[in-house]
Amino acid sequence: MLTKEADKKREQIMMFCMDDLVPQDHLLRIIDKAINWNFIYDLVEDKYSSDTGRPSMDPVMLIKIPFIQYLYGIKSMRQTMKEIEMNVAYRWFLGLEMMDKVPHFSTFGKNYTRRFKDSDLFEQIFSHILEQCYKFKLVDPSEVFVDATHVKARANSRKMQKRVAKEEALFYEAMLRKEIDQDRQEHNKKPLKDKDDTPPPPTGGGTPDLPTKKCSITDPESGWFRKGEHKHVFAYAVETACDKNGWILGYTVSPANLHDSRTFKGLYDKIKHIGIKTLVADAGYKTPAIAKLLIDDRIRPLFPYRRPQTKEGFFKKYEYVYDEYYDCYICPNNQVLEYRTTNREGYREYKSCGAVCESCPYLRQCTESKGHVKLVTRHIWEPYMEICEDLRHTRGMKELYAQRKETIERLFGTAKENHGFRYTQMYGKARMEMR
Repeated sequence: MLTKEADKKREQIMMFCMDDLVPQDHLLRIIDKAINWNFIYDLVEDKYSSDTGRPSMDPVMLIKIPFIQYLYGIKSMRQTMKEIEMNVAYRWFLGLEMMDKVPHFSTFGKNYTRRFKDSDLFEQIFSHILEQCYKFKLVDPSEVFVDATHVKARANSRKMQKRVAKEEALFYEAMLRKEIDQDRQEHNKKPLKDKDDTPPPPTGGGTPDLPTKKCSITDPESGWFRKGEHKHVFAYAVETACDKNGWILGYTVSPANLHDSRTFKGLYDKIKHIGIKTLVADAGYKTPAIAKLLIDDRIRPLFPYRRPQTKEGFFKKYEYVYDEYYDCYICPNNQVLEYRTTNREGYREYKSCGAVCESCPYLRQCTESKGHVKLVTRHIWEPYMEICEDLRHTRGMKELYAQRKETIERLFGTAKENHGFRYTQMYGKARMEMR
């Protein structure tokens, strides 16, 4: 029998309970049950006046709105407010009745500017919720995966200017300098002189030749990011750590022109106390400084194999054998490369005798130097890199490294596809961190 009464119920008046309209297995109901949101009042108490001004919007509701936007991949705050108007579950989650007016879409932005700017409020909320996950043993920090992804900044690639590049100190610089001087002393070498910061003389007269970098006019805190031949944009690098279950354990935001190995220390300081046993990272983190940092803290670093950066047709570095007892290298023709010096970057330099190499049958496979001298370098922290190579070959490590695509890479893929993480509408690093 054909029914034609669909339009008759549109103006029907009913009495109902908001709680009955939300299914028991709805995601927002599960989240609301798991999290006690009252801790937010303590975090924002100093941001509000206790006795003057108009009654404010409930700060808990203000924080829950970005939750809805993120969970359901809504592209903008304006669209989020439209969805809240129509969705009963969203209203229930925010504590709004059916006839309550939904806040204006600019409310969150105004509150951010006036109250939450230059604060770590959202990071405190993130840390509090993460602590609850630890409490219920949802997080397994024994195996941690680290990587970084780039988010395009809200900056026109054509609106830029060149500025003098300031050399930033590395986190291990002081420790490395101390060990370099010690190593030179053991080899009867004088300590290195302090680096001269005087700019080099100009090549064509006028001002000195100083290194420069591209800087955005609209968002100066972003960095010029180059990937391949086609992708040249201003962007931010979001460095993230997660466990094998996909729980995010920490994150940092940096300009995209900084290498992952330089920004790693900031992220590591946030997560090193959680009981990490193995840290898995890609080849960008495979440096002597990071290897030493992790091994000294009794954390097993798991890095991938890195192909030797050697010209085709020449001997690979591993074909030159290091003799630890005599502190020298042996070339494929069984000739000795003796220690000469330790440079500022922490590399010991081993050189061959040009007179001997001149008549070597493997000369064309060894070096192209005019003096026929072969140079091989070895970092003073190279033993830590060798430990990393040994760990890479232990049982189960190959399978563990393969989990990166199921953990950290999946997180980035989901964030970019569903949560608008390919680019940002925010200006500045502080707002990116709040995002």
